[in-house]
Amino acid sequence: MSAKVTHPYHLVNPSPWPILMAFSILAFVLGGAFSLHHEPIGPFLAFAGFAAIVAVCFFWWRDVIREGLHDHAHTEKVRLGLRYGMVLFICSEVMFFVAFFWAYFDAAFFPKLPLTDLWAIKEGVWPPANIIPFNPFDLPLLNTLLLLLSGTTVTWAHHSLLEGNTRDVIRGLACTVVLGVLFTCCQALEYSHAAFGLKDGKYAATFFLATGFHGLHVMIGTAFLAVCLVRARRGTLTVKGHLGFEFAAWYWHFVDVVWLFLFVGIYWVTS
Repeated sequence: MSAKVTHPYHLVNPSPWPILMAFSILAFVLGGAFSLHHEPIGPFLAFAGFAAIVAVCFFWWRDVIREGLHDHAHTEKVRLGLRYGMVLFICSEVMFFVAFFWAYFDAAFFPKLPLTDLWAIKEGVWPPANIIPFNPFDLPLLNTLLLLLSGTTVTWAHHSLLEGNTRDVIRGLACTVVLGVLFTCCQALEYSHAAFGLKDGKYAATFFLATGFHGLHVMIGTAFLAVCLVRARRGTLTVKGHLGFEFAAWYWHFVDVVWLFLFVGIYWVTS
């Protein structure tokens, strides 16, 4: 039987990483839920799940990079399929944030009386009287500037890669990673000064859910770009072979756009 490939598609080998990733995420989510209910096992389970997610990401991404770099499995037809997959993934992420915005604006514009009449509008103010919201032109504005700047540096790196300028690719990616880390630090600082907690009503719950989920995406995107930075330093990103970097740039721009909606809609206009 001939081993010669007669089609342009990539038939992947059996891999343990998808099922391991599923169980890792399950452990992380359960650990978070137990922690919120002050169960002793919660922090340990959450940490173990997070460590497992990081480890699986490392080995899974390593295998994918090897498939493209050494096995030459990423043909033009395969790349097209991967691009479709990434677009669908980002669309699914968009729907996540649509749900969060829906919950927030529904509570802001159509406050309902619980149980008595679901469609009766309850008089009141937004944010609720017991909530002191963040000043949008303090740390939130600084974070907006950091993310907008990071959008320009990742674009600079991409254009440099297309022109074969490796030195500027490294510079642009390094700047983007640093800006992503700074954003996360500012977000943590902001949370530490919050005048309300997660349990202080709908405003607090939807605020922390939306901004926290976005913060998680920033951390994932920063890790994504850090991997690209390592690959750029090793010289494995080329003009024709940089699909991972292309996806990282798409993901980062998506994170930028979501933050602009968060800043305008949640931090500024309705607060």
